[in-house]
Amino acid sequence: MKQSDNPYRALPDRNFWRRCLSSKGPHEVDPVAETKFKISRDMRVATAGSCFAQHIARVLSRSSFNYFVPEAGSDLTPVERDRRGYGVFSARFGNIYTVRQLLQLIDEAYGVRSPQHAPWLRPDNRLADPLRPSIEPDGFANEAEFRESRETHLEAVRRMIEQADVFVFTLGLTECWRSRRDGTVYSLVPGAVAGQYNPDEHEFYNFRTREVIEDLAAAMKRLKERNHALKAILTVSPVPLIATYENRHVLTSTTYSKSVLRAAAGEIADSEDWVDYFPSYEIITGNFNQGRYYEDDLREVNSIGVGHAMRIFMKHYAVGSNGQSAPPRRAMRAGVDQDEVICDEEMLDTVKWD
Repeated sequence: MKQSDNPYRALPDRNFWRRCLSSKGPHEVDPVAETKFKISRDMRVATAGSCFAQHIARVLSRSSFNYFVPEAGSDLTPVERDRRGYGVFSARFGNIYTVRQLLQLIDEAYGVRSPQHAPWLRPDNRLADPLRPSIEPDGFANEAEFRESRETHLEAVRRMIEQADVFVFTLGLTECWRSRRDGTVYSLVPGAVAGQYNPDEHEFYNFRTREVIEDLAAAMKRLKERNHALKAILTVSPVPLIATYENRHVLTSTTYSKSVLRAAAGEIADSEDWVDYFPSYEIITGNFNQGRYYEDDLREVNSIGVGHAMRIFMKHYAVGSNGQSAPPRRAMRAGVDQDEVICDEEMLDTVKWD
């Protein structure tokens, strides 16, 4: 083959490391080649997932886009809504760290599965929802109150699924704690904020690549069956594990977990024309920024990193009524203020163990 026939010669700059990374300033790097669809201001956008997903929700809402929140606590004061976590996600799921959590939530919302669990007892003798133990700061007074809250939540989940135009899901972890009785996956190990850990009833599990891919494919299929017009965006959280239960270094466990999630998200996005992948993980963790996008703890993403990721997200997905593809810079600055990010996983490093 002649040199002029080299198939790489006609490729754009984005296909070459030197041209699109090493020759660019960190703020200039844009790893999005193209998107499968756009988001207009009238489209209802729902969010769920790990802690990092909260940044997308804030930028959308502060940029005058239609952030869809069917479980909004509209009967409460703004202060009380904030205190009780309304609007953090589209419904009060709390953090959905694993794909299995998302799948079991969809199945519970539509009566396909019925988790066999009672509410967890808190240290103050109030009750907590085992599947979202941190969403009610005052806890529940009794089991009837807990059941009523759960039914209200599931009804909101159904509305979200059936009425959303776009669903953004951020994959966070592969490690989990689950019930030995029926396999129900929790967002936190029992005993961290409520309940009591019992090795006869609870077990640690780390999902394998094939399991995550199968779970994600099943979750996307169920969503599409309930809402034929739905589009989805998958992202992977760039926030490292705060702790690992595996017998290995937390850095190694983080690399495993994020690699599995990235592979799963990519496979599903490649196989479904209505599912897209957004590279927030690559923007934050890429060596082009030389670690500038993390706080001093090397874990929390700082406002500069969040701003870069959200600017790229809005640039490629968002279109206003005037056809412009990006919101005003003022709106972007407002969207990346360092508001508190609610992260259940933080409990693993703050709780005082006996």
